[in-house]
Amino acid sequence: MTLWLVRHAQPLIEAGICYGQLDMKADVEATQDCAQALADVLPEKIQAFVSPLQRCGQLAITLATMRPDITLKQDPRLQEMHFGNWEGRAWRDLPKADLDAWTADFGSYAAGENGESVTQFMARVTAVFDELPRDRDTLWITHAGVIRAAQLLAAGVRNVEQASQWPADAPSYGQWCTLEMV
Repeated sequence: MTLWLVRHAQPLIEAGICYGQLDMKADVEATQDCAQALADVLPEKIQAFVSPLQRCGQLAITLATMRPDITLKQDPRLQEMHFGNWEGRAWRDLPKADLDAWTADFGSYAAGENGESVTQFMARVTAVFDELPRDRDTLWITHAGVIRAAQLLAAGVRNVEQASQWPADAPSYGQWCTLEMV
């Protein structure tokens, strides 16, 4: 079974802004390009699970118009990590003490007031990951953080305590990667 992990297209927000679960649209042309590229390579009748945030839904709907054989299902557990009151603020403007506290206690520290900890985020993504069917390919249309979490889970890592454990790389906007599951 192959898990296709697709990142939404470029969101319509200024670069350098912490946006986590802020809901905004993505660039229309970039979304169209991504959907077309995916439509050309995805296996037939794949089931897609989609983050409910607009930037992912926009890609899912565009893809479904090109490939009506694809089944779409929204799953709120595939949303990006929630950064609480950091969302909508420039990363450079966040208090250094807050960022240092997050790095020092990466697993447990709730990012931003009322945000999620990495442990909470990983538990949410783990729940979806553990439900993956092992007999058919699956598509997730989601976010960079969710893709990184899925890559960790596929490698057997379920608990992240230190920032150094978090993967640096994820697909660029409108790109994807695959994980071969056994």
